[in-house]
Amino acid sequence: MLKHLNDVNDVRIYSVFDDEFKTYGNIVTGYDFSELISYMEEKTGIPESGNKYIPSVSDMEKSSIFDELADFMYGGMEIQIGYCNGRNSTYNGFEYHKGSEINVAVTDFMLVLGHTWEISSENTYRVEDAKVFYVPKGTVIEMFQTTLHLSPCKVSDEGFKDIVVLPRGTNTPLENKPNCDSGENRLLLQKNKWVISHPEREPLMKQGAFPGLLGENKELRY
Repeated sequence: MLKHLNDVNDVRIYSVFDDEFKTYGNIVTGYDFSELISYMEEKTGIPESGNKYIPSVSDMEKSSIFDELADFMYGGMEIQIGYCNGRNSTYNGFEYHKGSEINVAVTDFMLVLGHTWEISSENTYRVEDAKVFYVPKGTVIEMFQTTLHLSPCKVSDEGFKDIVVLPRGTNTPLENKPNCDSGENRLLLQKNKWVISHPEREPLMKQGAFPGLLGENKELRY
């Protein structure tokens, strides 16, 4: 699959098992996600178009691994478990959080990643600075809080399924949105969610995201 993805795309596609991933995140081992994966396979679908993201799913948070992740992966912090299923294939923009994000690849998919320190003082980020990583089915990764990311990208017509673990409250509506036209506050779109959007990504722009992604809104082939 990785060779095929590199053959059909004009950007290099890395694997999350390559050394290039080390500044973006870690491969997570030692946890049994089979209960959550079974739930995703049996209880969730992939929309006909676009993505479906649910930050917190009560049934998933009743799984036996929930307390183990909260206690050890997050050091006793409150967490949420949800999912993102969809058919996205374009870069669209980037987000980051204050705290790591765990992703469990229920299907194969790709991730477009950057670093927060590559954001300019004007809150812009250049498309060509990002790297693309292939995440094989069954792989569990931790993305550091300094890692820019957004929705996975599909590698088949069927789309993708991704389990998402984050600090509790992330990606939910803000109670108080900063009134600021500059600095990091300009990027704060939801709780613990700072966003740079490509100007062509209408759903993000309609939410008030900052149009700071510069360059072509590339589409990844599969």
